[in-house]
Amino acid sequence: MDAHALRRQGWTISAIARHLGRDRKTIRAYLNGEHVPGQRRQSPDAFMPFLEYCRQRLADDPHLWASTLFDEVKGLGYEGGYSTFTRALRRYQVRPHCEPCHAATGRNVAVIAHPPGEEIQFDWLELPDPPEGWGVGEHAHLLVGALAHSGRWRAVLAESEDFPHLVQALDQVVRRLGGTARRWRFDRMATVCYPSSGQVTAAFAAVAKYYGVGVDICPPRRGNRKGVVEKANHSAAQRWWRTVPDALSVLQAQSGIDKLAVRMDDRRRSLDGLKVTVGELAAAEPLLDIPVRPFPAELEVERTVSPQCLVSFDGNLYSVPPGLAGAQVRVRHRLGEDYLDIATTGRAVIARHRRAPRGAGQTVRDAGHVIALEREVLAAFSDRAPCKNKVRRPPSEAALAEAERLRGQHAAGDPAERVVIDLSHYAAVADRLRSVPSPKEENTE
Repeated sequence: MDAHALRRQGWTISAIARHLGRDRKTIRAYLNGEHVPGQRRQSPDAFMPFLEYCRQRLADDPHLWASTLFDEVKGLGYEGGYSTFTRALRRYQVRPHCEPCHAATGRNVAVIAHPPGEEIQFDWLELPDPPEGWGVGEHAHLLVGALAHSGRWRAVLAESEDFPHLVQALDQVVRRLGGTARRWRFDRMATVCYPSSGQVTAAFAAVAKYYGVGVDICPPRRGNRKGVVEKANHSAAQRWWRTVPDALSVLQAQSGIDKLAVRMDDRRRSLDGLKVTVGELAAAEPLLDIPVRPFPAELEVERTVSPQCLVSFDGNLYSVPPGLAGAQVRVRHRLGEDYLDIATTGRAVIARHRRAPRGAGQTVRDAGHVIALEREVLAAFSDRAPCKNKVRRPPSEAALAEAERLRGQHAAGDPAERVVIDLSHYAAVADRLRSVPSPKEENTE
């Protein structure tokens, strides 16, 4: 209003700009009607090109995490920040309403102190409906370990939750964390303790002694006692497992969860008024060194021999003698050793190989197995022409004779065909009936 009033008094644009402390282009835009007082010009919304994609993804999965969706749109070219993205989701009301999940009741939660390097929390995460190519049944198994102080976590896929696979996954998790804390915390899993009493089993006590740690068991129905690893489970399930495609292999899936865990080390934390990241907190934790080799638990899995006489194990292929295609064998490996054995279901060892690195994709063949397989294949090879399938070959004399024999057996076995009707018997009965006088004839006499 001041600019228009001064302009009507004959002031120049430069004089008005100097008087009002504004730029000349701004004054000119207001005088020309290009800008409206009280309305700021807004830049184009960077979220709009991705609005329909976000609507479709949340329509398909209303409980998809915003952080997971943010990772996807970042890969599609979205350049905004996470807070801008979540504000846009709320502003455009992209997420559908879910009535069962809308209402939530709170509860009192105690603050539990976690000194640096004091505790690692472990938990199994069962992943439903894994890809069929994994061959693990209805659930895949992910062991998650989280440092209670910093919140850094790592996870390892395992074939099952039995004792050898637990020990193998534990060793790989602590190596990914860069060391071990002084205490390990578990819920009441049967491979660690007796669920009824919470007493650690003798087998797992030997594992804890080997790594030089103590074991703590959560009280019954106290899942919040290990809330750090529970939150890590939630993140792994929502930000990784929900988006795992069917064609992904186990090794590719393991690479994906490793990348997510490393990326989440950038989460911000506040410690005594200082802004730090999870990675910086974890790097400052005084972790204990771990043994060079894992605890020597004996791992045994069942496998099916392929037509090429190969057996898969830990992302590699190992040869067996020919003639076993389709047979069930057992692969035995003592953790920490350089060799593995392949045995029949009757425990007879049929092959022994040097173990290749996990997930290396190598094919380990024994020279004797290769020569024997080549000889068997060449011996079975034939240069005869294939049989013709458009020829007339009626049943032979031997087949016809066998068919007649079967027909005779069928006739002898049918009770209806064994009945013999003798007509002379019926004729004799009729003659006797005619010779007997009727009651009327006897009364007449």
